[in-house]
Formats: sequence, C-alpha cells, structure tokens
Amino acid sequence: MERQETIFDRWAKERNITVEEMKAILSARIEQGINDPNPEKRAQWENIPHAGEIPTPEEWIRYVVETLEAAGMRDLLQWYPNL
Repeated sequence: MERQETIFDRWAKERNITVEEMKAILSARIEQGINDPNPEKRAQWENIPHAGEIPTPEEWIRYVVETLEAAGMRDLLQWYPNL
C-alpha cells in the first residue's frame, strides 16, 4: 500500500528540501514563538496542545486544522485534500 502524502511532504517538495528539513524549520519557528518576549504572542503558542515542553510540528498542524474546522473555515484546507 502506498503511503499517503502529508502536508509536510507537500511543503518540503514545494521548497525542494527534505521533510526532516521542513520539520526542523517548523520546530525552530515554534520554539521561537514559545520563547517570544511578548507574553500575548507566547501565550498563543503555549495554548497549542502538546505532550512535551513545546509543540511538535505534528501537534501544531493538528491544532491549526482543528482551529480552522471549529471556525467553519475548512474550505481553507481544500488545497491540501489529504488532511
């Protein structure tokens, strides 16, 4: 059975990088947000449900998708029908 393409695969392909590099970029941005000196910005990142110290890229994308769905904005995900 063929593995289904993920959003990380798609973004990595669009940038001509590996999935690991794409996730590293996202992890760095998440870490930057969690450590933002602005408490309001930091709180937004901290509100992402996560099991460890900081959200993983997978936890972040799950949060984004769930937030869009809850806001009735699922149509924004149509570019990525495999989600």
